[in-house]
Amino acid sequence: MIAVDWGTTNCRAYRIQGGALVDRRAAPAGILSLDRSRFASTLRDLVGPWLAKGEGRVLLSGMIGSRGGWVETGYLPCPVSPQDLAGALVAVPFDGAVVRMVPGVSSADQNGVPEFIRGEEAQIFGTDVKSGMICLPGIHSKWVQVEGGKIATFTTYLTGEAFAAVRAHTILARSITDGPVVEAAFDAGVARSADAGGLLHHLFGIRSLGLVGRLAESSAGSYLSGLLVGHEVRQAVPAGAEVHVVGASDLAKLYARAIKACGGFSRVWGDETAALGINQIAECAAWT
Repeated sequence: MIAVDWGTTNCRAYRIQGGALVDRRAAPAGILSLDRSRFASTLRDLVGPWLAKGEGRVLLSGMIGSRGGWVETGYLPCPVSPQDLAGALVAVPFDGAVVRMVPGVSSADQNGVPEFIRGEEAQIFGTDVKSGMICLPGIHSKWVQVEGGKIATFTTYLTGEAFAAVRAHTILARSITDGPVVEAAFDAGVARSADAGGLLHHLFGIRSLGLVGRLAESSAGSYLSGLLVGHEVRQAVPAGAEVHVVGASDLAKLYARAIKACGGFSRVWGDETAALGINQIAECAAWT
């Protein structure tokens, strides 16, 4: 079958045979760059060679199922298993193949404020974690609790987007220059997140440390990242917990570093989890 992870900025397709990933293709064709009339042709351009070789089943996951995507699929409330998602697939009109779409998943925090994921459910099931905590770093990081092979609950943090906003649109922008990650500065930011005073006070410290020469502009961005990620990790991870961090990016490695610094343990998964998770859902589905 063909698994497609279709997000806001990119579209990634995987050809899977016998449960193994045998080929992959990608295009910078996220839903933000396309109008609804172009989704079918974009999919055909991407996976057409595989269709010509006889593949006839395509399963889509991600923001392609959002309100601004091809077909809006809605959300299944937690707890959710691969079988639950497979039973709620949405048919997508497409000539030459049977195309289905995975719905999103909904939850709520302890005060009843709603939470949503769309696309991450495939990554979660692609890890094959049956019980434990999973972290999916990103612009909007997700912390997911899996119980009995089901997504039990999850929490979203705006950390990545907050970093970009603070970095570019506050007085701190004058104190930060672009450059590679400085691990010592990142670690210092994570350590600072344990101190009293709260995040907003800690953020202003970036400016004051710079004014007295204790934080170089070339290190300030890494310090800011560590500060924000540190606050997130301390809120999300119980003391001594093991966390499965999903992603092959440098960001995933930084999250693993912060988790360790905050007293937790981590295992980092690669970038094939989305494909494997979509395939797992597909194996539970009725395609007729």
